[in-house]
Amino acid sequence: MAISMLIRTRKLIGTFALFALVVVWSLLAMALAQSVLVSTTGWIAALYYVVAGLGWVLPAMPLVRWMSRPDAPAR
Repeated sequence: MAISMLIRTRKLIGTFALFALVVVWSLLAMALAQSVLVSTTGWIAALYYVVAGLGWVLPAMPLVRWMSRPDAPAR
């Protein structure tokens, strides 16, 4: 038997999870940029920052889908 969560609860949990995802993603992206992109050209660095800046969206999509799922009908 699966435990049914209300949409309000899913959105609260999802909000904190999305916030943690963005914080961790940005810290990892900055650390990687400082260690790898030190001696690269400006175009490669710009491409990296575009990809790293938009890359968090892919792992966030299933979480947002879960958060916005409608409540189960009452029995």
